[in-house]
Amino acid sequence: MLSAARVLSRSGSSKSSVLLSRNSRPSHPPSIPTIPWRSPFSTLDSPNAATEVPDFDDTFRAYGNKSTAELLRSYVVFQLCSFPIIVRNANQLYNISSSLLPSSLVDGIIKRTFFAHFCGGETTSDLKPCINMLNASGINGILDYAAENAPDESPNEGYDSDDNQPARVYDYVSERECDHHVEVFKQCITAVKDVTPRGFAALKLTALGNPILLERLSVAIIETRKLFEDFDRNGDGVVSVEEFGEAYREIFVDAEEKLPGLLARLDPKGTGQVDYVEWSKLLQPDDLPRLVASCREEGPLSKATPTPEELELMKAMKNRLWEIANLAQELNVRLLIDAEQTYYQPAIDNYVIELQKEFNSKSRLKNPDVPIIFNTYQCYLRDSTSRVRLDLLRASRSNYIFAAKLVRGAYMLAERDRSEKMSYPDPIHPSASATHECYNSCVNLLLEDRVLNSTKNEIMIASHNRESVELAISKVQELGIDQKSGALHFAQLLGMRDDLSFSLGAAGFNAYKYVPYGKVKEVMPYLIRRAQENSDITKGMGEELKGIAGELKRRFF
Repeated sequence: MLSAARVLSRSGSSKSSVLLSRNSRPSHPPSIPTIPWRSPFSTLDSPNAATEVPDFDDTFRAYGNKSTAELLRSYVVFQLCSFPIIVRNANQLYNISSSLLPSSLVDGIIKRTFFAHFCGGETTSDLKPCINMLNASGINGILDYAAENAPDESPNEGYDSDDNQPARVYDYVSERECDHHVEVFKQCITAVKDVTPRGFAALKLTALGNPILLERLSVAIIETRKLFEDFDRNGDGVVSVEEFGEAYREIFVDAEEKLPGLLARLDPKGTGQVDYVEWSKLLQPDDLPRLVASCREEGPLSKATPTPEELELMKAMKNRLWEIANLAQELNVRLLIDAEQTYYQPAIDNYVIELQKEFNSKSRLKNPDVPIIFNTYQCYLRDSTSRVRLDLLRASRSNYIFAAKLVRGAYMLAERDRSEKMSYPDPIHPSASATHECYNSCVNLLLEDRVLNSTKNEIMIASHNRESVELAISKVQELGIDQKSGALHFAQLLGMRDDLSFSLGAAGFNAYKYVPYGKVKEVMPYLIRRAQENSDITKGMGEELKGIAGELKRRFF
């Protein structure tokens, strides 16, 4: 018999996979009822749709719209970025320069070089020339307010305290900053509507809530997942009525009073079993205070339970997020919710799923086939495929449109350093090839699901990896998906992999550039992290240098 003490006092990381990675689960979620679909940008998907193959080796197409001065600047910037010692120490170099020289001089130099190459401007009003240039080449914009929030110290400190509720200090100055960020993101959404109406606005949740709170919520979500796994006595991915009753009686004191009502909520159709989708739908972090009040013993689940203060902060964060999403829905602007560190991601996913349920539902959408909210999946994470499958099933069950941006990941160095220091398993795939395989398999999974299950899923290939782009195009051809439909979008960072972006735009694909903006001091940490963490970027610089050199040679010789 599983004791309550063992369930509620165990430590260590959660299992690496959840539901849907088990062999008993189907390869694809149940079909969503088909609705006649027309993208605002194109025609219906067609089994006979022709797909133009971009020529990624055409340097004139990639760089012909740039002046010679811009190309020379790009060449110098990429040369500097190709030196690992400069990239690794970029933050220190910036700080030292700012301390030795007038900050206005340092920022002025950066603004005319790196900033001018990688950013669209300091304010939304600065963005139009950049967006007009992109639009002229068949490329739309993803506007990205690039300020980043981060805690001064790890919120994990104190989780093993004997206190029922570990002490957490929430800075209400940061709450006011989060309120200010709401207005900034609303300005960003309005700018998308005004300057690139077919574009997206990028949104970062750590700008809307205290990162310490996000980690606390993530721990709570992980503990509810562990509770499901403990209730699943035979490990088949579902909890039977018998398993639920047996486990509940061991852990909680109010079984006779609460069991009938809980089972009715978790299994309203009387199937006799509950899977993780239904479990997570009805057991949210704000449900935990009522649940743990009847625990026989205190343990990780109790410690993970939000305090009354945290419940209020959660509500404030949700209100900020819904205020932004309501404006996006009103203006018909789509939102890309960025992925962040693994210790924030469960909470971020939880918020995004709730957003998608509301704003991607066919009853809420202005165009019933074009989703507003996109989540982001980092395919360098070992659990990314199982999470994609799980969220596809959620969308099918709740009848909303699944929409995803796929990236490889931007926090590898920090994630591995943290896992080593805190002695938990590395969440990252062991090799670049494993990450590439995961990324490409997720692309195939989502494209196949759209066709085989007649869904309206949308996917954004946010990648600088040419092979992944080419494989996605090949899959579109194989499945007969119209290249101009909403099924597939491609995105690269402004100033990076123009050979991919401009060739895709010229070939009629849905091509986008991520356009960061903000004051130089706000944007620098974002750009430095991008350069340091994303191996695809530094590898792609060599290919880009070759292309720029080829275009300069064509012009001069």
